[in-house]
Amino acid sequence: MSFSIKRLALSGVILSGLIVGQISTANAACRSSSAHEAFNVEGLKSELMVTALSCKAQDQYNGFIKQFGSIVNDQESQLKRHFRTTYGRSAQKAQDDYITQLANVQSSQGLKAGTIFCLQRMSMFDELKPLKTATDLSQYAEAKDIAQPTSIEVCDAPASSSKSRAKTSKKRAVRHTKKTSKK
Repeated sequence: MSFSIKRLALSGVILSGLIVGQISTANAACRSSSAHEAFNVEGLKSELMVTALSCKAQDQYNGFIKQFGSIVNDQESQLKRHFRTTYGRSAQKAQDDYITQLANVQSSQGLKAGTIFCLQRMSMFDELKPLKTATDLSQYAEAKDIAQPTSIEVCDAPASSSKSRAKTSKKRAVRHTKKTSKK
């Protein structure tokens, strides 16, 4: 009997290891998704804008935009695609709401921090200078724990499996309608 208990315990350990491995793999896919990266870059840009306005650092913000303007624009396009795919006709309103909430959350954090806010955030402009890519900016934003209005977990769906499922569902629906129309 003790053999079966050991076997059961070992099975449980293996199963939980597999589940944790799958979750870690899924989370890694989410963190590396293009939409996740776009949200991080948008959050960083907003944080820098709030810092520039609060700390009279418009020249530093302009330097950031000069250096990373093309990356920021590409990420804004990616964010727009995400909202269009997710919200359809109400995409623009949803994106505008997100941008407004983002600025509000970050501004309120600045107000709560008081005079120390500028001391904490001004160094970001210098820390960003050696970075080169959207991934660099996204990882920086995650490391700095840039505030977002909600917890955002965005994952790109696997393209091939979802297409094959859609084709299969479509075929089944066509067969079903043919059967019902013969009656």
